[in-house]
Amino acid sequence: MTGGICYLSLVAVRAEPSEKSEMVNQLLFGDMIEVIDISGQWLKIRSLHDSYEGWCDQKQIKLLADQTISALNICDKQIVTDISALLVTQGRPALNLVIGSTLHTLSDGIFVGPGGDYHLAEGESYPPLLNHPDEIAETASLFLNTPYLWGGRSPYGIDCSGLVQIVFKIKGINLLRDASQQVNQGILINLIEESRAGDVAFFDNEEGKITHTGIITGRGSIIHASGEVRIDPLDHHGIFNRKDGNYSHKLRVIKRFTEQSISE
Repeated sequence: MTGGICYLSLVAVRAEPSEKSEMVNQLLFGDMIEVIDISGQWLKIRSLHDSYEGWCDQKQIKLLADQTISALNICDKQIVTDISALLVTQGRPALNLVIGSTLHTLSDGIFVGPGGDYHLAEGESYPPLLNHPDEIAETASLFLNTPYLWGGRSPYGIDCSGLVQIVFKIKGINLLRDASQQVNQGILINLIEESRAGDVAFFDNEEGKITHTGIITGRGSIIHASGEVRIDPLDHHGIFNRKDGNYSHKLRVIKRFTEQSISE
C-alpha cells in the first residue's frame, strides 16, 4: 500500500483530479491516507480514519514509507482542542493548525512526523477522550458562527456532517464523513424525549434521503451548520427557524454514539 500524511493545515479533497472540480472534503494536519489511483499530478486517496475517497494535489501530500506509516498508525495521538494552534518544526516555518488536527506522539510525549520532531508554540492538544456526553455539545459550540462550506471541516468553513465528524473525533469517536453514512452508525433513540446532550439528529428531504445532521444540546435545541454554525430550536417535527417562522429541516432519526464503539 502506498500511503502518506497531510502535513499542511488544510488540504482540499476534490471530486475529480482538477483544481476546478468541487471540493468534497478536507484533510487536516496529521490525517493519514492511502493512495488508490494516480492521474498526472493528482492522487486519488482514501482517508484511513473514515475511508472517504477523493482527489488531492500530490504536492500537498507527504508520501511515506510503509514502515513509517505503520509506526504512525500505532503510536499515541493527541488532537488540537483550541480553535487554532501554532506548530513549530525545526528548520521549517511555523504552521497554523485548526481544531481537530492530529498530532502523533511518542511515549515520552514528543510529537513526531515525517519532518522530524515538532511542538505547539501556541494552543493546546489532548488525547482524544470522552468523559461525559455533555462535552460533545460543549465542543460543538466552539464552532458557532463558522460559515457553511460544502466539504469543509474547519472553523473557517464547515458543512453539517463535517461538524459532527470533527466534534466526535476530538472526543475519540470515529464517525464516517457524510450524514447519509453516519446515520447507519450508533444506537437508535426512538423518541426525542429520550434524547440527551451529545446525541445526533438526522433530517431527510422529500425523497426520504438523509441530507442534514446536527448535535442535540439537551435543552430543546440543536447545533448545526446551515448558512453558519448556529443553535436553533428542535422538536419532534424538526428544526424550527425563528427568523422565517417555519421548520427548515424535517426530523428523521436520532442516534447516540457515546455508549459503544462505532462500526461501519
